[in-house]
Amino acid sequence: MVSLQMGLEWRSSGVAGLHGDKARALLSGAHSHAKPVSTFAECNSPSRVSLKKRAMTAPSFMDLALKAAENAAKAGEVPIGCVIVLNGEVIASAGNRTITDHDPTAHAEILAIRQAAERIGSERLIDCDLYVTLEPCTMCAAAISFARIRRLYYGAADPKGGGVDSGVRFFVSPTCHHAPEVYSAVGERGSAMLLREFFKARR
Repeated sequence: MVSLQMGLEWRSSGVAGLHGDKARALLSGAHSHAKPVSTFAECNSPSRVSLKKRAMTAPSFMDLALKAAENAAKAGEVPIGCVIVLNGEVIASAGNRTITDHDPTAHAEILAIRQAAERIGSERLIDCDLYVTLEPCTMCAAAISFARIRRLYYGAADPKGGGVDSGVRFFVSPTCHHAPEVYSAVGERGSAMLLREFFKARR
């Protein structure tokens, strides 16, 4: 599995179906974050099997997140994209805008959460799923928790800047009051390649 050695500064500087118990059984491959050990790096992880059972909707939505990341790159931003889905419909899409907005908090996840909250008229995105091309940082992980996002899908890992399966592992911290189901390495190759090419062009 591809792993990106990148830090938070890259981002801040510019860088559905069964329900109920059956659904939870199918989704048992997601990180419950009840344990301090992450399993997303396993080659045959249960989460990947679960995705196949869920008609591969996750990769399709991740493709849209990748498109948002590509658009961010065209604007000179670090190519990270995010979409939020409710009942099978994309209700928010955003790419990084830290440079454009002169705002260090303008990460793709934050912007998409704001859009989704405005769209549904609530700060609680209880039945929403979030797809993002890079493992969220601690700030974005906290926002995901506060928004009560149902499921988080991310592409490439960020060992130095991530806050989900890396770093502080926010969702297992005692100050985290809501943890989404987490699925990693969804569309990982495309996400990693986009980031790698972006930084290679700037060396």
